[in-house]
Parts: sequence; structure tokens; C-alpha cells
Amino acid sequence: MATNRYFIAVAGVAIQMALGAVYAWSVFRTPLVLRFGWSLSQVTLTFTISIFTLGVAAFFGGLWLNRSGPRVVALAGGLLYGSGVILARFSTNGLWWLYLTYGVIGGAGLGLGYIVPVAVLVKWFPDRRGLITGIAVGGFGAGALITAPLATMLIMRAGILSTFAYLGVAYLLVTVLAGWFMQNPPDGWQPRSTIRKNAKPQHPNDFSLREALHTWQWWALWVTLFLNTTAGISVISQEAPIFQELTHVSVAGAAALVGIVSIGNALGRVFWAWVSDLITRKATFVVMFLMQVVLFWILPGVTSVTLATLIAFTILMCYGGGFGTMPAFAADYFGATNVGPIYGLMLTAWGTASAFGPLLIAHTRETSGTYRGALHLIAVIVLVSTAVPLVVSAPRRKSITGSNSQQQRIEAA
Repeated sequence: MATNRYFIAVAGVAIQMALGAVYAWSVFRTPLVLRFGWSLSQVTLTFTISIFTLGVAAFFGGLWLNRSGPRVVALAGGLLYGSGVILARFSTNGLWWLYLTYGVIGGAGLGLGYIVPVAVLVKWFPDRRGLITGIAVGGFGAGALITAPLATMLIMRAGILSTFAYLGVAYLLVTVLAGWFMQNPPDGWQPRSTIRKNAKPQHPNDFSLREALHTWQWWALWVTLFLNTTAGISVISQEAPIFQELTHVSVAGAAALVGIVSIGNALGRVFWAWVSDLITRKATFVVMFLMQVVLFWILPGVTSVTLATLIAFTILMCYGGGFGTMPAFAADYFGATNVGPIYGLMLTAWGTASAFGPLLIAHTRETSGTYRGALHLIAVIVLVSTAVPLVVSAPRRKSITGSNSQQQRIEAA
């Protein structure tokens, strides 16, 4: 059984890597503008729709997962995601078709597929919650590492529309095959390390979704995730053109840098999740916010390719760290049993941020002709954001008395 959980973890990472290819969207931006004459904001809206739909679909996926099991949801997510990207091949029908296929259909698949490894692995690894949630979503951050250079090569050789078709088929195969292995542990199952310690099962009084939504802490975590995501996703949506403007690298060079800094997104999900097990989730978010204030403020003045890459890499580490740390944060405060719907609904913060950050930076760039103003504005927003994780505290169950050990566990989180 112990071996099986690691195999399931590998399958979960494979799903997330295929889904995380959406982070390479910036390499499609210029080819779409040149091919169809659409504006920067119009093309960016595709990415916004996709991530917004992801947030909404993740919530429904969490509810569906509790009823039908993770395999069904994972397979449905893979089919929708792959099909949406494949159908984007026919975007000659108009911009609305790109929005519908890549944005809505693909985004729905993203949300259904994303929530499954997170909810499943939290249950398989109660002994390593922070680290495993970071690993569970680490693959999502690494998706662009493979996709960015591959998509750039395909666009040059086959064109933008054929590239959608080729990539969509690959996404569908990977997500469906890996999704078949998604399953929850048997009722009452515990890892051997926990059994050896004669530990009792955790969270006998887990929050339901309704109970969690009646606490201010759930909303504070939502706001924290929204603010951290707004900062990072603004850069992700414009990575390639930002590199080109600041450092004057070529299109191919910018695409390569997108792949490199995407490692930061993946690494940050694992690194900051691990750090949060050591210094608490609250302290981790405070540190990430303060780091980003400095990075966003100095980025517009950077002309060195190496320094710009390092700064973007670190920003994406903090961005990924939010997704690596927040599932464990939610499970610490509300329990692991209903983490699917509780954290799934929390992911609407991701979708909402995608409707704010990318459009803000794209609009500012179009109106001012530079990214400087938008990047400095984000620095100010992140500075103010630091107050939220500082004041959040663990919820108390008024309706359930609970044991002293249970209360101590929650307070320690």
C-alpha cells in the first residue's frame, strides 16, 4: 500500500504537468496577434477566461469528487482539456471560438483535473501534508518548461493553429492515462509511519464546506491566495514580451526564458510548502509577499538577461509557493476530509485574479507603452497584502467541543 501511494503521486504530477502547459500561453500571444490582427488585450483575455473557468470548475470538481470518486473527475477533466485545445485549431471561425474552446472548454478541464491530485494526495500523505501538496501542484508549474520551447518550435514549423491540434492530442493522452490511476485510500487507512507511532486518525471533527464558509478565516485565506496569484499571474501572462522589452532578446530567446523561469513556479510549490512545515503557513506568506514587493519594484529598471531571469524566476517561486502552501493551510484549518470542495471553492481566487492581473498589465502596457507603471503598481498591492496573513488565525469550532488535543492541533497550525 505504501508503494501504491507513491505511484499515485507520480500519476498526479503527470496530470499537473500536462495541465500546467497553460502557463506557456505567452508564447502564443504574438503569433495570434500577427495571424488574426487581434489586439494584445483580446488575446490575453483567452488566458484569463481559461484560468477563471479553472477556478469555478475546481469547486464543482471537488463536490463531484466526493460523490463519484477522483478517477471519474480526472478522466472528465482530461477529456475536456485536451478537446478544448484541439478544437482551438478552428479559431478561424473567430475570436469567440478561441474563447469558447481554449478558454471555456479547456478551462473547465483544467479545473476538474487540477483539484483531483491535490485532494487525493492530501489523504494518502497525512504524515507529509505540506510537502506533498507542494509536490502535487509542482508539476503544474513545470508544465511550461516543456511546452514553451516545444510550442515555439511547432508554431514556426506548422503554424499556430496546427500547434493547438498537436498539443491538444498530447494533453488528452497524458491526462486520461494518468487520471485512470487516481483513487482515494481505503476508509481508515493510515501510512505505516503513522501506525508505528500508534497515532490516532487526524481530524475527527472536520469542517464541512458550509461550516468553513461561515468562518472569516476561509475568506481570509481566499483573499491571501487572490493577492499572491494576482502578482504572479500578471507576469506569467506577459512573460515573453516582458523579456523582449526589458532585455531585447529574440522571440525564440524569450520563449526559452519562459521555460527557464517556469522552473521557479514548479520549484516554489515544493520549496515554500516544505518551508511552511517549518515556519508555519502564515509566516511563509508574509515572507513571500515582502520578497515580491522588492522584486516587482526593481524589475522595470533591469536590462540584464541574467538578472531579469533571476527576478522573474523568484517571483514565480513565490507565485507557485502560494499554490503549494494553501492546500495544506486549508487542510490545517478545516481538515482533510472535505478539502476537495473547500479548497476547490477557494481556487475561485485564482480565476478572479486571472481576470484582474493579466488585463491590468496588458491594458497598462497598451496605454503607456511600457510595463513600468503596472509592475510598480503590483509592488504596492503586494505590500498592502502583507497584512492579511499577519492577522489570520485558526478557526474555532463553537458547535463541537472537541478534545484538548484537537484544539491544540488546530492552534499549532
